[in-house]
Amino acid sequence: MATLALFGTDNLTLPQSLQEAVEHGEVFTRGWVVELILDLIGYTPDHDLCGVRLVEPACGAGAFLGVIASRVSASCRAHGRPIADASGAVRAFDLLDRNVKLSRAVIARTLQDEGWASAEAEQIAADWVQQGDYLLQPDSDHRADYVVGNPPYIRLEDVPDDRMAAYRAACQSMSGRADIYIGFYETALRSLTPGGRLGFICADRWMRNQYGRALRRLVTRQFSMDLVLAMHDVDAFDEQVAAYPAITLISSRPQRSAVAADTTRLFGAAQARDFADWCQSGVSERIDTEAFKAARLPHWFPEEESWPAASPARLAMLEDLTKRFGLLEDPRTGTRVGIGVATGADKVFLTQDADAVESDRLLPMAMVRDTTSGALNWSGTYLVNPWNADGDLVDLNAYPRLASYFDKHGDALRKRYVAVKQPHRWYKTIDKVDTRLTVRPKLLFPDMKLTIHPVLDQGRLYPHHNLYFIVSDAWDMRVLGGLLLSKIAQAFVEAYAVKMRGGTLRFQAQYLRKIRVPDPNAIEESDKVALADAFDRRDVGAATEAALRVYGLTELPE
Repeated sequence: MATLALFGTDNLTLPQSLQEAVEHGEVFTRGWVVELILDLIGYTPDHDLCGVRLVEPACGAGAFLGVIASRVSASCRAHGRPIADASGAVRAFDLLDRNVKLSRAVIARTLQDEGWASAEAEQIAADWVQQGDYLLQPDSDHRADYVVGNPPYIRLEDVPDDRMAAYRAACQSMSGRADIYIGFYETALRSLTPGGRLGFICADRWMRNQYGRALRRLVTRQFSMDLVLAMHDVDAFDEQVAAYPAITLISSRPQRSAVAADTTRLFGAAQARDFADWCQSGVSERIDTEAFKAARLPHWFPEEESWPAASPARLAMLEDLTKRFGLLEDPRTGTRVGIGVATGADKVFLTQDADAVESDRLLPMAMVRDTTSGALNWSGTYLVNPWNADGDLVDLNAYPRLASYFDKHGDALRKRYVAVKQPHRWYKTIDKVDTRLTVRPKLLFPDMKLTIHPVLDQGRLYPHHNLYFIVSDAWDMRVLGGLLLSKIAQAFVEAYAVKMRGGTLRFQAQYLRKIRVPDPNAIEESDKVALADAFDRRDVGAATEAALRVYGLTELPE
């Protein structure tokens, strides 16, 4: 269960509006999910659980604590310890007084059912559960060998300003419009003893979105991502929530191997036990059942910009390619990814009138519509170009027709933000134009398409801002075009890119830069010919077949 913590132990009465916000953030975790998390992190009765410390940051009504109490009880029996020895073994926090009482009652009832005396059980319950704000507790209260739970699902902007400021000061990863759970991850991770483990069930959006970047950086640089078990379609909570939950296991140690797994609606208590058994057995690299699929990766992904989302088998492939090949954008090969010119006033700067201004002020433009067929078919659009080849704005006195054209549209141009900010440069486009790009061979990519769509410009046109481009000093652009036409390149973009309604993908620079490619000089001549030929014919199947050979793969997993 997750509960938002807003105030410390000396500030326990919530205004009604904030109480409602806290209660809105409560999500109750099913018992078998708790059992799975504890099994996966190794918090089991065969270990002396009185000799370690477990912390639950937001205990709610005790969904985790009931299972934890049962395991601690069994451990005490197995190791000949009195239950009093477990007094310091667990610490749980919650803001709401009613949740503290509920959690203590769950612990006491569980221990009594296990045969411990009522007074002992109630004392353990009182020792374990504290009322307070986990994010603002002293560090000494945090140190843990295990941290488990279901952090809150509340946007940071819903927190009062003073608390928001305190949280941001305490948790450096809570940048932008972060969710409260980001702070719980950071605080928990920093509390782990060497070798300690975190096991959360929580929304997985932090692995890909902007506000999770600082947390991803923390994990990548200081911890080991051990497991990601996506449970988007699983009935993991007592009520339906649209939270895209996943179980994540992270350890305080250098990165080791990781497990990537996904589930279906059939995943329940029995299947969870099967999954835990497979994880702990190490007997196979992959498993594929009706309820779950999983793969072992040698390492987790090293980037902090975003982590990919795909099937476990495909994640394993992407991790392998990430380890074996370099990035598409590479200064060693002079390969660069960029975006076309943004004008800030297309109705003024774009024209199909070849006599609108002086001829040397008209730059032929590549538009998205010119790329539809897969070959570049210029539609006759020009950029009315205010830039010299040296990167400075032209002197309008030297171009009377250009000056007249811009004066005609002066009101519209001067109202733009870029012109208000620099009124003496009122006729500039947002982006500078580097005319050298025009004559370079380049691959053009429309921003929004269902599938990757590289189109070759041999060096005739300048791209519009709805087109991304790739230039290179080392690649034959037809060979690279064939590689990027393949389903392997598509797999990289699918794993990282934002998918829009209808399955449309954004083929933006940050996603194209995720693609891994071989050294162009290491590709066999026969494969170069096959890739170039597949590109010319727009044959995705043939391009993929050749790309599989180049990447040393036998198949492209689904």
